[in-house]
Amino acid sequence: MNRKGIVLAGGSGSRLHPLTLAVSKQLLPVYDKPMVYYPLGVLMLAGMRDVLLISTPRDTPLFAELLGDGSAWGMSITYAIQKKPAGLAEAYLIGADFLGSSLPCLILGDNIFFGHDLGPRLRKVNNRPHGATIFAYPVADPRAYGVVELGAAGQPLSIEEKPAVPKGRHAVTGLYFHDQQAVDFARQLAPSPRGELEITDLNRHYLNSGQLEVELLGRGDVWLDAGTHDSLVDASNFVQSLETRQGQKICCPEEIAWRQGWIDDEQLARLAHRQQQSPYGAYLAGLPGQSGI
Repeated sequence: MNRKGIVLAGGSGSRLHPLTLAVSKQLLPVYDKPMVYYPLGVLMLAGMRDVLLISTPRDTPLFAELLGDGSAWGMSITYAIQKKPAGLAEAYLIGADFLGSSLPCLILGDNIFFGHDLGPRLRKVNNRPHGATIFAYPVADPRAYGVVELGAAGQPLSIEEKPAVPKGRHAVTGLYFHDQQAVDFARQLAPSPRGELEITDLNRHYLNSGQLEVELLGRGDVWLDAGTHDSLVDASNFVQSLETRQGQKICCPEEIAWRQGWIDDEQLARLAHRQQQSPYGAYLAGLPGQSGI
């Protein structure tokens, strides 16, 4: 399936001030990796090797310094600038030329996903050629999120952005698989009262035409939005606990690329050598010869 990924890593990160006064929140550490590694790893697990990262004029050069052109991981990573926050759906307008005739997938740069069958589920959704698929996750207080109302059979009935009285408890996560209509739909959107092109309005286009599917995340799955001080600490603690106990890393791009056959043992060894003074580099060096994930 010819699908390209977009990581939206812009915004001011105002909820994380003063940490983000001088640097993008997506460059902050979540335990042992920059935050941006986690959404990038999700796209890689889904099978996407061609990725556009969208960020601010200030931060885009820093992302380019960190990630390069992606060739070290057997990928292609390019960059575009969002001059000011104007809504998530604007990512498709900024990335229209990058996407061309390819199917798009958009992921937010501060979202972290984990689940034992996450990779196969992502690849299954990635292979859907038509319509849109969103991932929904039950939360205690859905008022801070986009909320999808589900019918008895799990079908989407409505979708609202930060409703005062939610019609359900399933928050829409920051991972969106769309078909080729997405760019045209985004061009048709009018700014919301807060002056942004809302991804909820774009998804409503698909819902109203019967083309929206919902993948439910639940027990055994983890979705974290690391956009506040507390959630950033929670995310780091979660990753540290799981990686320390299991001895395996979450969303490690080098490992994903190697296991998917995008790079060979020799390239993995070079990547490990660059980071040989850190436990992260030691982990990479120890991967060849291991079985399983």
